[in-house]
Formats: sequence, structure tokens, C-alpha cells
Amino acid sequence: METAALRRGYVYVTLAAALFAVNASVSKVVLEAGVEPATLAALRSTGAALGLGVILLAVAPRRLRVTLRELPALALLGVAGAAMVQWLYFVAIQRIPIGIALLLEFTAPVFVALYVRVVRRQDVRRRTWLAIGVALGGLAMVAQVWTDTGLDPIGVVAGLGAAASVATYFLVGSHTAAARDTGSLTFYMFFFGALFWTVTQPWWTVDLSMLASSAPLLGTLDAYSVPAWAGVVWIVVLGTLAPYALNLAALGRISPTAVGVVGMSEPVGAGLVAWAWLGQALTAIQVAGGLIVLVGIALVQRAAAPAPVSAKAGRIRGKMGPEVDDRGQEEQPLESTQQGRHEAPARASGGVRERAAPPAGGARDDAGVGPG
Repeated sequence: METAALRRGYVYVTLAAALFAVNASVSKVVLEAGVEPATLAALRSTGAALGLGVILLAVAPRRLRVTLRELPALALLGVAGAAMVQWLYFVAIQRIPIGIALLLEFTAPVFVALYVRVVRRQDVRRRTWLAIGVALGGLAMVAQVWTDTGLDPIGVVAGLGAAASVATYFLVGSHTAAARDTGSLTFYMFFFGALFWTVTQPWWTVDLSMLASSAPLLGTLDAYSVPAWAGVVWIVVLGTLAPYALNLAALGRISPTAVGVVGMSEPVGAGLVAWAWLGQALTAIQVAGGLIVLVGIALVQRAAAPAPVSAKAGRIRGKMGPEVDDRGQEEQPLESTQQGRHEAPARASGGVRERAAPPAGGARDDAGVGPG
């Protein structure tokens, strides 16, 4: 029975990764049809919030209860993890190949490690710095920095900006996940993401007429077209709600670490779909560099591998238990979340040795991140 549950868990997370991979090319089709990245990000956040809200109201309305103290952190999570990540991601895939855009975004654990070392002044393991060096070397190969590959600089900056936003999501999410279940946390992330776009670009000022236009499917399917709104529906339902539900179902059967590791296949899958569908081919050096980037990211996450925790705690929150450093001393836990961004990211920590920073202005430093 346990083996069957594990098998179903891996099937669910693999299907989620496949849907996310296809969703990247679908998003490219919608963007090329004339839908602006900010508009598409707003539509995705709003649609996901409505869908998750209806589901939670139907099956577990009590999960939607929220306290005033939680709101600032949830709002920041929504702006960083939903609004900014998705907008910058859409800008990136509009301008550079999908596989490269996702590789840039997947460097978020590197930003987390740098933040912890530079801002929080905590020690970072030597093997983490080595892993960061591997990832950056792979990125240099992907970008082929020794020659002009024609990569759009705005697209590259947007991809790195998406990574920084995902890192912010990791850091804030590690604080808020301790008191809230994954489903409601994801709902509020999308809700505040949608609210952000409603304030910054009110719906009555957005031209939605392009949703009725015809969107050519591009590449090998260029002879066919669909209404742009159909692509948006795909992005919300099959590119967001379905894979999130599959990942949640998988977390009930396999560990968050396993879900994160399988999710690491997303840039590879998205790149293969973009190659077969859109004709976005990468050079052999770029492919090798992409694999090196994934190895580096995996090493960063492995450096923060948690000690065994109870099955229930691992499934629900993915908390990182106490770790032992190279000297055999127990370290403080650093929590992590699995859900969020435009797609479910993996583990957040980045191999940090917890050490109390000097308190600022007499305030106690409890290693927490974000308000509330």
C-alpha cells in the first residue's frame, strides 16, 4: 500500500512538472498574440485566486480565516511570489528562449544564500559557495559570455529579477508557512497578487479586446490558431490550478524534498517543449551549461538538506529540522515552503549556518523574515 502511494505521488508531481513545462509555450503563444506581460500576470493571479477561493470555500472554509497580524506578510508574499515573479517571467520568455528564462529563474536559491550572508550576516557553508560557483559557471556557458549570442538584455535582467522575487518568496514564505496550510497560503498569495495588479493597473483601464483576437500557435503548429482567451484559460486552469493541485496531492504521499527534486526537471521539460513546438533550439554549449546550472542548484539545496522529520510535518509544511555542521554541532532550523511563484519552487535555504546577527537598535533578532 505504501509503495502504491509513493508511486502515485511521483506520478502526480511528474504530471505537474509536465503541465508547467507545456504552460511556458502556451504563455509564449498568448504573449505573441498581443497580451501584455502585466495583463497576463494579472489574469493568471486573478483566475487562480478565484479558482482556489471557490474550492476552499466549498471544502474547507475555515482555512480562509486570517488574522490582522498575518496580512502584511501575506501581502508581501503576494506581491513577490505572484505579481512580480509572474510578470518578470512573462517579460523574460517574451524576449529570450524559454529554457534560458527558466534557468535564470531557478537560480533563486543562490540569491537566498547571498542574502543570508550579506544582509543577515550568517555563515554559509563552503560547499554552498562551491555550488553557487558551479551554477554561475553554467549560466556563463548558457549566456556564452565570451561571444555575442543575441540574448536580449532586458529578457536576461527580467529572468534574474524573477529569481530575486522567488528568493523573496522563499524567505517570506519560510516565516508564514509555519502557521498556515499550503492551500490557503497559496490562495492568499494569488489574492494579494491580484489585488496588487488591480491597484496598479485597474481593470477598467486595461484593453481586454485582444483576448478575442486569434492567436497563432507558432512554430510547428503555426497553421493553427485559437482565441487568445482560450490560451488564458489554459494558463489558469491547466497551467496553474491543476499542477498546484497535483503537487498538493503529491505532498500527501512523498516528501517535499522529492517534490522539489522532480520539479527541477521543469527547465529541461520546458526547453524540450519549446524546441519541439516553437523551434527554440539551444547550442550544445548552452545545453551543457543548463545541465551544469541544475547540478549547481541541486548542490545548493543538498547543502541545506533537512534532518528527518515526522511524516506529518514533512508533508504539511516541509520544515527543515536541525542540521549538523562540519564540526558536528547542531544548527538552528531554517524553514522552507514548496508552493508559490509562477510555478512551485523547490527548497529555499541555501546551506545556511544559523548564527544570531547583532541586534539592530536593541531589537531581538529571532532569525525571522518579513513583517508580522
